[in-house]
Amino acid sequence: MVPRRQEYGLKKTAGMRSGSVVNFRAAVNSGSVRRSSAVLPSVLTFLVIVASGGLLLMIEKGMLNSMETPSPRGSGRRLDLRGQAGKYGRDRLDVDVDSQILHEIRNRTIRTVCGQKNMPHSVWSLSPLQRKTLLQHILVNDQYRFLYCYIPKVACSNWKRVLKVLSGALENVDVSVKMNHHNDLLFLSSLKPEEIRYRLKHYFKFMFVREPAERLLSAYRNKFGEIQSYQKKYGVEIVKRYRKGLSKDASVAGDDVTFAEFVRYLLDEDAERMNEHWMPMYNLCQPCAVNYDFIGSHEHLESDAEFVLQRVGAPPHVHFPERQTWYKPVTTETLHYYLCSLPQKLLRELLPKYILDFSLFAYPLPNTTTEHCRH
Repeated sequence: MVPRRQEYGLKKTAGMRSGSVVNFRAAVNSGSVRRSSAVLPSVLTFLVIVASGGLLLMIEKGMLNSMETPSPRGSGRRLDLRGQAGKYGRDRLDVDVDSQILHEIRNRTIRTVCGQKNMPHSVWSLSPLQRKTLLQHILVNDQYRFLYCYIPKVACSNWKRVLKVLSGALENVDVSVKMNHHNDLLFLSSLKPEEIRYRLKHYFKFMFVREPAERLLSAYRNKFGEIQSYQKKYGVEIVKRYRKGLSKDASVAGDDVTFAEFVRYLLDEDAERMNEHWMPMYNLCQPCAVNYDFIGSHEHLESDAEFVLQRVGAPPHVHFPERQTWYKPVTTETLHYYLCSLPQKLLRELLPKYILDFSLFAYPLPNTTTEHCRH
């Protein structure tokens, strides 16, 4: 039986009030904004979603009668989804109240935006380039009948470990081995059209998302601060392009790219042809073209990953890997520092490029007002 789409959904957008974030209208109307080929929802639709975020949240709490209103600090209360037991093959599924509300709001936002006529409604309505990118990022597991669309910098390496364990290519998720991102993995792009259609229709489909600005900062710190191949391939180009007098300097190493230079580079790139580590999440997984059953988040990684593993019927001994000791999380303070250090003009120009990531996945726009950045 084809799994029904989860009525999970949308992040709290009550905090997205005028004056508390970068001026979105100025960002969209600015004559200096680079236009990409990615299809954007109407500004009106997005602003309606933003303005109604708080009301939606209140409605959710009233509609979900089995839920108790969570306290501002997060009471730790859990929601007993007894009605879902048959669907998921479990006697009981406990989901954190705040996470439940988040999923519900997110899915409602996606339905609202993706319901527009100018949005793609199937994989086959995408352009050849869009479809190629999407199919190259969807991993297949035929034994447990699921599809996972991976997004770099959103715990995708650990999910690939899980897939390799489920397929028998890896003994367990904790084995100390360098991750090969292609070997022993089946991509949807390697299948025939009829095989793709069948799996899209009958398999459980999921993806994981992350706060867009945090994901970009994570990619910047990792690729330009630690990975020499990225410094040589992208760093050298960025430095020569944006620093005066260095366009023909052969000694440029590309290991000192500033965050502002990285953002300028993103503005000049076509969203559909970007490197996958900073390509918008929307372009990678096309949530309007693929009817995902579950969209988890990096912010609720542990509980959302456990839900997915239960849902697909993974063996009890298979668990989602713990974060490695060398992992350097992007803290709220770190993100605040980098965003507030950016020239406001650059940030205003950058937001439209990633606006679908913010709006569809219900992340509030960054607050970089002068008052906020002083603290």
